[in-house]
Amino acid sequence: QVHLVESGGGSVQAGDSLKLSCAVSARSIFSYVMGWFRQAPGNEREFVASIGASGANIQFADSVKGRFTISRDNGKKMVYLQMNTLKPEDTAVYYCAAGEFVKARYSNSVEDRYSFWGQGTQVTVSS
Repeated sequence: QVHLVESGGGSVQAGDSLKLSCAVSARSIFSYVMGWFRQAPGNEREFVASIGASGANIQFADSVKGRFTISRDNGKKMVYLQMNTLKPEDTAVYYCAAGEFVKARYSNSVEDRYSFWGQGTQVTVSS
């Protein structure tokens, strides 16, 4: 089984930066696409960013493009989301997710692509 644990969330001011980390407990993460999603109170969970197994095929939601970057270290089994120029509308619980090859028919930006999810980490941005 694959277990994901997010960390790095917190409360910051608008314009600040945060770096989220996702530690993956698995024999290897080389074959997984990794994604970040977020859910604000009263909203559906939404896609934020994804990164392919080799570190290529990176995608971002339009709302975070140019402000967020995603990276992974397969050797350390870690995935990162660097969030810059944070805005109050970025306030949400952020989830890390891992997607198996068997679900490759789905786009990397949809929840169905992902089989394993973390518990989430809260990010709060005040104005």
